[in-house]
Amino acid sequence: MKKVIAMLIACAMILTLGAGLAFAEEPADDQAAADAMQELIDAIYVQERTDDTDAQIEAAKLAWDALTEEQKELVEDADYFGRDTGDASQDDPRNQDEIGEKELLVVSFGTSFNDSRAMDIKGIEDALQEANPDWAVRRAFTAQIIINHIQARDGEIIDNMTQALDRAVANGVKELVVQPTHLMHGAEYDEMCEALEAYADQFDAIAIAEPLLGEVGADASVINEDKAAVAQYVTEAAVAEAGFDSLEAAAEAGVAFVFMGHGTAHTAKVSYSQMATQMGELGYANVFVGTVEGEPEETACEVIIDAVKEAGYTKVILRPLMVVAGDHANNDMAGDEEDSWKTMFTEAGFDVDCQISGLGRIPEVEALYVAHTAAAMEELGK
Repeated sequence: MKKVIAMLIACAMILTLGAGLAFAEEPADDQAAADAMQELIDAIYVQERTDDTDAQIEAAKLAWDALTEEQKELVEDADYFGRDTGDASQDDPRNQDEIGEKELLVVSFGTSFNDSRAMDIKGIEDALQEANPDWAVRRAFTAQIIINHIQARDGEIIDNMTQALDRAVANGVKELVVQPTHLMHGAEYDEMCEALEAYADQFDAIAIAEPLLGEVGADASVINEDKAAVAQYVTEAAVAEAGFDSLEAAAEAGVAFVFMGHGTAHTAKVSYSQMATQMGELGYANVFVGTVEGEPEETACEVIIDAVKEAGYTKVILRPLMVVAGDHANNDMAGDEEDSWKTMFTEAGFDVDCQISGLGRIPEVEALYVAHTAAAMEELGK
């Protein structure tokens, strides 16, 4: 495998130096160059990190930079390197050493959308650091695919869970508090907890804070203070961004707000039904909750379209019910493809606007994470 990686890097360097690989010399071979580039992208679009990952990333970046603009347009996943998602320098990977004995590790799925990462994830991390000046706030992403993407395109290196925990051990951390930015106790949260179990004997104490929506509960009728708070905060933010003085004023104008979550086959999917229940409890008649995955079934886009239409609203404002406004918000919700929510609602006869804003940039949501972290620290007697 190492020989293969070395060969890929050598090929990429030859392209960069203009020595001329055969497929790059003739316009007729542009597709061959694009296909070779796609293979390099596919090699790093994986969830497992290996000893060869950094070399594969380097090879992919060198090869991309060596392509002509015409060749780049032929790459199937040209957006991998070519899409402008903002300035990565506005982010902070928080992978510094010299942590000290008390670390607050903020664990996120991650996003390759630079602006969203800086506003949503970094916003939460900054709020946590401000509230806990005696603790070193560090970052871990659980999606290696995203880590590789950011490193290849922007040169920003972010720790995965293993790297972050190894860093903490190497720095002599004794007390570790982990704050997930996950929405709920879903699959990502479970995987995070499993990773932490392997390091349980490496620290004097570990405490895990609640995800944003708190405990799941048994069925759709179970709601809690966290869900009530998030429902209120996201609705208020959406109404203000839409330019209305109140939710009632929006309803009078025929406007419905549809909040799109991810959806999951995990048992925690009931959380979306609970959020819908919470909207009803708050009297938010023109607010609807759906999911990309359509799980639970009542959150599928088609079901939400029918519900909004039956309620008599003519305009829809779509907004992610996600901590980060990343790929799902920009593509599944607001994209121009035929299966995006914007397209489907438009074809159903609605006037549609999209708000590309994650929950993480709402100050009150940041404060909720701070409160969850404080509760976890109390478990350690801090």
